[in-house]
Amino acid sequence: MAQKLLPLAIAALSGIAMAVQGSLNSALGKVVGLWETTFIVHVTGLVLVSLLLLVCRDGDGSLANVFQAPWYTFLGGVLGVMIVYAVIRSMPRVGVAPATTAIILGQVFTAGLVDHFGLFGMNKIPFSLYNVLGTLLMAGGAWLILKR
Repeated sequence: MAQKLLPLAIAALSGIAMAVQGSLNSALGKVVGLWETTFIVHVTGLVLVSLLLLVCRDGDGSLANVFQAPWYTFLGGVLGVMIVYAVIRSMPRVGVAPATTAIILGQVFTAGLVDHFGLFGMNKIPFSLYNVLGTLLMAGGAWLILKR
């Protein structure tokens, strides 16, 4: 279990960053618009990752291998645009906590399916009764968070 603490802490920090990012993006969206914010977010990210990869040489692979990847792995960029837009669209309407709760539930359910079936080259990790119960408990918690 100790060897999983650092990756779990990093994942938790990612969750914190996602909630803050969604809030910041929603605030920017009110000023410049939804698609405009989605564009700005991705251009800003492109500039940062370009600096890290090309200037700082902080990569651990090779861009020359890009054409060896399966076609469907490139859909991550499309999904990224959809995710940023959907978060900007939903958070101002329902609030950060309810939107984040819905995001997490969607992630956990989908992640369980990906693990269970070993989709996209991931290792197969069976979705057990405990996983189902945990997801249902999270859904119950989400319902309590959404209840006013």
